[in-house]
Amino acid sequence: MRIGFFTECYRPVVNGVVSAIVAMREGLRAAGHEVVCITPTVPSYEDVETAIIRLPSFPLPSSTGYRLTLPAATRSIDARLERPLDVVHAHSQFITGGMALRYARDHAVPLVFTYHTRLDFYAHYVPFERNLVRRGLAAWTRAYANRANAVVAPTAEVRRYLTALGVTAPIEIVPSPVDLERFGSGRRREDLRAAMGAGCRETIALCVGRLAREKNLELAFAVCAAAGPRIRLALAGDGPLRRRLERLARELGIAERVRFLGPVAPAAMPDYYASADVLLFPSVSETQGLVLVEALAAGLRIVAVDTPQTREVVGDAAELVAPRPAAMARALEAAGPRTPEQSAIQLASHGFTIEEQARKLVALYASVQGGFPT
Repeated sequence: MRIGFFTECYRPVVNGVVSAIVAMREGLRAAGHEVVCITPTVPSYEDVETAIIRLPSFPLPSSTGYRLTLPAATRSIDARLERPLDVVHAHSQFITGGMALRYARDHAVPLVFTYHTRLDFYAHYVPFERNLVRRGLAAWTRAYANRANAVVAPTAEVRRYLTALGVTAPIEIVPSPVDLERFGSGRRREDLRAAMGAGCRETIALCVGRLAREKNLELAFAVCAAAGPRIRLALAGDGPLRRRLERLARELGIAERVRFLGPVAPAAMPDYYASADVLLFPSVSETQGLVLVEALAAGLRIVAVDTPQTREVVGDAAELVAPRPAAMARALEAAGPRTPEQSAIQLASHGFTIEEQARKLVALYASVQGGFPT
């Protein structure tokens, strides 16, 4: 089968969506299928992978590094494909999503759409009245999803959300996969523990992800402030909220207990998980929370805000707490020094392997063969 992934972001961008797409692509290719990725150009970046079609793009008016593809006619994509696609899989409903829809219609092939991101939590990035933006994004999502032959949701909670929006297209649950072996192979390193601000007696609470408003990181800082001096907070990632968080740490009197690690290379993350004591997960905006699965694979203890989607991912292998600083601080203090959580590793291996999710996608593609968007 020849599959086209149309995505607004891909390497070298580092985020959960890109990680999920890379893992899906690897799984499908390992199963013997061909996956062509259609995505924006990124200046000064050269692909080392094959079967990547980069289209002209322009930067967003922000410091995120994300880019939007310039709309391209189907014939310009055809000219760069060795042969036509059998299935189109859109990972965005924006410009590349529109191109995916046009390609599917023009070639009478099915369109599958993965809903990766709860866009309503990102309305603050658009300079218009927030409720109006949310309603517009909901209408856009509903209209696009209902043009697809099938929609992929990473969790049952996201399927419920899409159904409530008015999505009537079939919705299949396919969790975003993780290379479990890689994240389970990390080494506990004292140099990394020192970089994260702790020695042998302190507890390192690690937050992983973009430093942005939608990640609810102010709660993590309030939790650290409510916890005892043994708790250290380390943040792996960067983003537009960093300066504000640095000020917040000083205001709360915890600057000496907080470490901003900046962007961490993906290859280094297994060792960071292995060197921390607990993953602190304050976000309520995730559709799945890929870092939760990475932490499970590493056997890392998890203290997270209790949300339906997080509960669905971690089951009983985490401490799920109401979003109150004192309650989450008590959970952190009870975590103690790190010992590998075998139940977490087992949960990850049963639910999030690349091979299993690739099998589900292939079955979904086969079920929509012969159909195309109307």
